[in-house]
Amino acid sequence: MGEIVGAGLLAHVPTIVLPEAERLELNGGKEITLVTGLRQLREDVFENDAANEYDTVVVLDSHWATTVEFVVAAQQRRAGLFTSEELPRGMCRVPYDYPGDQELAHNIAGFAEKHGTWITPIEDDYLPVYYATINLWRFLGEGLPDKRWLTIGVCQTGDMEDHLRLGRALADGIAATPGRRVLVIASGALSHTFWPLREIRDHEASDPSHIFTPEARAADEERIAWFKEGRHDKVLDTMDDFWKYRPEAKFFHYLMMAGALGERACTAPGRQYGEYENSVGTGQAHLWFDRPDGGWTAPRTATAATDAS
Repeated sequence: MGEIVGAGLLAHVPTIVLPEAERLELNGGKEITLVTGLRQLREDVFENDAANEYDTVVVLDSHWATTVEFVVAAQQRRAGLFTSEELPRGMCRVPYDYPGDQELAHNIAGFAEKHGTWITPIEDDYLPVYYATINLWRFLGEGLPDKRWLTIGVCQTGDMEDHLRLGRALADGIAATPGRRVLVIASGALSHTFWPLREIRDHEASDPSHIFTPEARAADEERIAWFKEGRHDKVLDTMDDFWKYRPEAKFFHYLMMAGALGERACTAPGRQYGEYENSVGTGQAHLWFDRPDGGWTAPRTATAATDAS
């Protein structure tokens, strides 16, 4: 029986893969902590097999939007060169090469009917990849060639319930795959409104004073505090309020992860890697959730996770 052994809500913004000199120039000579946070997360979790003994990473990719069904990348291997259509200046001909998890992809799709949804595994080697997956693989997976990476897209015609259903199918598919120990990544931002083009270059620094509105910043910071307390129920119960601040992909990446971890019953507290930072108006943070000793829905304790920055 497979199991989810860790999960994270992680930022993938293009800034993290710019050359260091360019990052420092954009940020007043200081490194952005989204970079140092990912480096520490790799050391603590992705390189620390003694703690997790994971074999597969599932990325819930907020940039990959499908329309009539959920799609799971089901190739035996993903390899090639990646150039972003959105920002080719910063993400150009990036080499990637990692094993997929065909068995797990098909097992996830096999639970679509049980959960009242549609999931199709696609094995086509020409299926595009997106930087919401590639940028995180570069930090967390490159150089670890035995770790499988598998991506699932959001569905732009789906709603909150549809994405929770996908998460439930994901959990069942993992459980049905013998021996799998899986890390789940919800790859995407919090609030997600960009500054207009003629103003955007005035807001490239990471300081959260550049978040598009004070209200969006407050909403993000409120949810980060809830995540640290393990209050996934509060995050889910206030999605109508959060949608006012246009979270990336309607926060579907997180909703799929929540569906896999027990939804409102999930009590896992998060620890933050790096600071809450701006990216041209959008709110970005890295939150990592270890599985509690009693499981993802174990009774909540009074002890909250601490920052790892």
